[in-house]
Amino acid sequence: MKILLWHVHGGWMEAFVRGGHEYLLPATPARDGWGLGRGGRPWPRSAVELAPDELRGQQIDVVVLQRIEEIEACTRLLGRRPGRDIPAVFLEHNTPRGSVPETRHPLAGQTDIPIVHVTQFNSLFWDNGETPVRVIEHGIPDPGYLYSGERPHLGVVVNEPVRRGRVAGTDLLPAFARTAPLEVFGLGTERLPALLGPDRLLIRGDLPVARLHRELAGCRAYLHPMRWTSLGLSLLEAMHMGLPVLALATTETVRAVPPGAGMVSNDPDELRQAAQLFLADPEQARACGRTARQAALARYGLDRFLSDWDGLFADLLTGTASTAPPRAAAGPMPASTGGGQQ
Repeated sequence: MKILLWHVHGGWMEAFVRGGHEYLLPATPARDGWGLGRGGRPWPRSAVELAPDELRGQQIDVVVLQRIEEIEACTRLLGRRPGRDIPAVFLEHNTPRGSVPETRHPLAGQTDIPIVHVTQFNSLFWDNGETPVRVIEHGIPDPGYLYSGERPHLGVVVNEPVRRGRVAGTDLLPAFARTAPLEVFGLGTERLPALLGPDRLLIRGDLPVARLHRELAGCRAYLHPMRWTSLGLSLLEAMHMGLPVLALATTETVRAVPPGAGMVSNDPDELRQAAQLFLADPEQARACGRTARQAALARYGLDRFLSDWDGLFADLLTGTASTAPPRAAAGPMPASTGGGQQ
């Protein structure tokens, strides 16, 4: 199949383009949000860059939309409207904003384009109306068991923590830094010292993925202070690598992190106590990290992710995507809900 999509969410694309299809990525000289192409990433050859004016001549089978504006962009570039003239799905990466219980999805109420949510939480909290919905949970390429935990530090991966503020839990970092030195990775982290002070805050910056994995694996535990994000792929990567987890019990985290993989709680004091335990007992940290890795491989493996998407594509091409039941992910796993070391 030939699948058209824009390079919007690089972390999610790392997994998606490893399927058995040809992925057409619009590319422009500006390399902006409407023409990033591969973005310099070492993806398989099946991820093909094309100039927007070359798209009309392609025999595209499916469009994966990620922004509402892409519907009109596709209509203009292809001469075909997604959902009517060519099969399409809308991939929703994000949690709803605003008055959350009442937040209606922009595509709610139509039936031409199914909505695909990346977490069960998102599917539940968006008002999708009568629009057909699927949930295809994240999957990532396995970076391997890399954990050493040699440094008694907490690792954090967050992009633009100053701009995102409370959404990303940036305000919680100073208290954790008083418990253990924080190594902070990601875009825009160089602005953190001016906001939080430099004490026990080690800015690692935006590193290439392979180096990020190696460096993060040296931290004793992974801190995930996100309040209102869908499900950070950095959390899943840390679990795959074998790091124990300290995370707020918000959004999809309680489904992703099972008992024994660390601590999930909405009480920051409990999380700091768990951090102190990991600092004092490296073997306990290692044992929790192994549990985290087993859980991540079971639920968020690459093969399951790609198989779920192939199933949806098959339903789109046969016209049954609006009626076929969603395919189940890996078997259910008990979720931790906080309240004591697990």
